[in-house]
Amino acid sequence: MTYLMPAETAPQDKVWMAFPCEGYSLGDTETAKDEARSTWAAVAHAILEFEPVTMVVDPSEVALARKYLSADVEIVEKPLNDAWMRDIGPTFVHADDGSVAAVDWVFNGWGAQDWAQWDKDSKIGRFVAETAGVERVASPMVNEGGGIQVDGTGTVLVTETVQLDSGRNPELSKADVEAELARTIGAKHVIWLPRGLTRDSERFGTRGHVDIVASIPTPGTVMVHVQRDPTHPDFEVSKIVLDTLRNSHDGYGNEWTIVEMPAPETLKDAEGFVDYSYINHLVVNGGVIACSYDDPVDGEAKSILQQVYPGRKVVTVDARPIFERGGGIHCITQHQPSPR
Repeated sequence: MTYLMPAETAPQDKVWMAFPCEGYSLGDTETAKDEARSTWAAVAHAILEFEPVTMVVDPSEVALARKYLSADVEIVEKPLNDAWMRDIGPTFVHADDGSVAAVDWVFNGWGAQDWAQWDKDSKIGRFVAETAGVERVASPMVNEGGGIQVDGTGTVLVTETVQLDSGRNPELSKADVEAELARTIGAKHVIWLPRGLTRDSERFGTRGHVDIVASIPTPGTVMVHVQRDPTHPDFEVSKIVLDTLRNSHDGYGNEWTIVEMPAPETLKDAEGFVDYSYINHLVVNGGVIACSYDDPVDGEAKSILQQVYPGRKVVTVDARPIFERGGGIHCITQHQPSPR
């Protein structure tokens, strides 16, 4: 059996999410906890305009979750450490017969970080696959859904700081990673970006997930996060990523059509330089759920998304509470494609 991860624009059956539970990213105050739960719920309700949502909820949080979620959000119970479904859940793929399967990566808290817990989250990939009723494809590689971006034809974007991270896969070479990506998601052409954004590379980040740096809205076109302010450290990171992509090609050997997605004008929050990114959006049936930041660039970013996803309605949700906790809309969701 061979597998291929479809483009995120392919038809979907549903989106999976996980509801924030007591832990390090929920928040310490009742106000912070309410903000997290309300924001996750806002994303779920935005998706419901386009397709179903299934929310994995820790058994201790079910009654509370129902207060935030409409009756249209399906709730399934499973113990959780955190709520980043893109990373703790499986990556859905198509088998060669058109059926859907789920790649269950090893999850170890983004490289066994000292602040992370993953004894429960490491079981979510198998749980989602079983609950979805699809074949589970077990992988021995430590990886997360936020660490890969695909075009649906075998081209994959990754970052050297994630799959080659000594806390994730110290024994693997680039060739080893590429072979496992070929086996599990049908990778034929892997492009290695040198690193991720600055904030995401600091202590409470993922060490450089690609899904806030670059995405492939259509084969041959790559959309790249570009920081336009030279006082932000991602100004230099953006140049490195752009240079890497300009010196690469798509899976057909052609130069990329590069769409520059500007970073918000907001440079800092209470913790330092932000990694706010419009790249971290979710494509759904007939729509795009995009991040907004109450920022002057929000409108420009929405317009770009409407251009690269013609015919889809772009809906925005204030993602500042999500990024404050370590990610964005793409990070807290996992789409399940329809059978082909």
